[in-house]
Amino acid sequence: MTSYNFPLVILIALAITSCEPEKQSMPEPQEEFADRFVSDVIGVKEKHLNPDYWTKSSLGDKILMSQAEITVLNTNSFSVDDTMFDLAALPEFLSKDALTARITSISKRSRFKRIFEDGTPVTETDFSRYEANLNLSAIKSENSLKFALAVKRTSLRTYPTLELLFSDDAQNRDIERFQETALFPTDIAVVLHESTDGEWLLVQSYNYIGWAQKKDIAIGVRSDILAYKSTDEFLVITGDKVHTTFNPEVAQVSELQLDMGIRLPLDRPAELKNNLYGQNPYLSHMVKLPIRMKDGTLAFKHALISRNKDVNVGYLPYTEANIIAQAFKFLGERYGWGHRYNGRDCTGFVSEIYKSFGILMPRNSGDQGRSLIGSNTVFEKTTTLDSKISTLKKSAIGDIIYMPGHVLMVLGTSDGEPFVIHDVAGLGYLKQDDTLYKGTLNGVSITPLTPLRSTKERTFVDTVYNVKSIR
Repeated sequence: MTSYNFPLVILIALAITSCEPEKQSMPEPQEEFADRFVSDVIGVKEKHLNPDYWTKSSLGDKILMSQAEITVLNTNSFSVDDTMFDLAALPEFLSKDALTARITSISKRSRFKRIFEDGTPVTETDFSRYEANLNLSAIKSENSLKFALAVKRTSLRTYPTLELLFSDDAQNRDIERFQETALFPTDIAVVLHESTDGEWLLVQSYNYIGWAQKKDIAIGVRSDILAYKSTDEFLVITGDKVHTTFNPEVAQVSELQLDMGIRLPLDRPAELKNNLYGQNPYLSHMVKLPIRMKDGTLAFKHALISRNKDVNVGYLPYTEANIIAQAFKFLGERYGWGHRYNGRDCTGFVSEIYKSFGILMPRNSGDQGRSLIGSNTVFEKTTTLDSKISTLKKSAIGDIIYMPGHVLMVLGTSDGEPFVIHDVAGLGYLKQDDTLYKGTLNGVSITPLTPLRSTKERTFVDTVYNVKSIR
């Protein structure tokens, strides 16, 4: 065998040469294709889909309220709004009458007919089954409250059941009548009661009561939970959805979905600062998340969120530019009644935007609209349409418009027309031949306000009863 001693320079040259692709003639430049904008939404042009279009006419980075002022606002909200609860101030026990009243405030039969997903009518016998699972016979004269945290996004239901019920005349299955809202990871859930089958817990959040699946709730010590939620060093989820980094060791905090507005304690213990689950965390935020142990009790585990994710250390500054930016992050998301479809509805959309700034609000549209939070311009039945439109044109970016069953957020004015962004199901307006166009939106949408109609005779503006400004 003959050996050859090539100089190192020659070897390197050979190696580099072997990695080079064969020289080819440059391809001809290809024609660029634009994704053509197509819409049946009256008055909307492609320029309206760019947040910069609205930001240029905003107050920009001017602070509308400081964090100290927002803290005062929230404190006042809990004191004046009976749909919001200062959980830290809840008693240790509820009487039989008080607990029964809370159960029946949410778990009550509708006066309207209901059907199952396959169209089968819901009968009295079915409702008797649901009511039997309320476990009313187990209520004592004195009932202790247990503090807990949600460990994942989970539904709050009217009754302790996963069976889906719909309106008798429902044309689709988007609005499910037992779906109330959702809890998110780290949300406090005060446990009031347990279902007969032991699979559900009746829980009170800061702005709602409902039945949550027991497997998604971890019960802990009241003082520990309150301390966990009040830490001064925290991360806020500012994207529509952000996931924790994958780790192969603790599945409960691996690739966990976190929705806009969730607040997470930052925590980087010395023993973990250079290695967490086999990964160096220097390029990540390290947060502490709740997990549920096999016995249902609460524990905490650390998790990583990459620094390139859409998050913020502390709450976002409350500015018009940030309101627009946050709203646009949901643009096009599918409408989800009561947070169904892993999305949100009109009030969830507004609430999660405002949570990015630390502002807490009631859950339902009617409760928000009636709330004394912020400055409210309430319209009387005698208020003229022209007067309403004049007020709406003067409304500021981020102001919230209320009509029965729906909430819209002001984006600004374009060519003299007030525009809104809202999470909405249907679309209606008059066509040039004066007939009513009925379409669908079913998502977070940008629309002009005044042309929108629910019927040929009734516009959205006709039914607007309040414009709320939080500043």
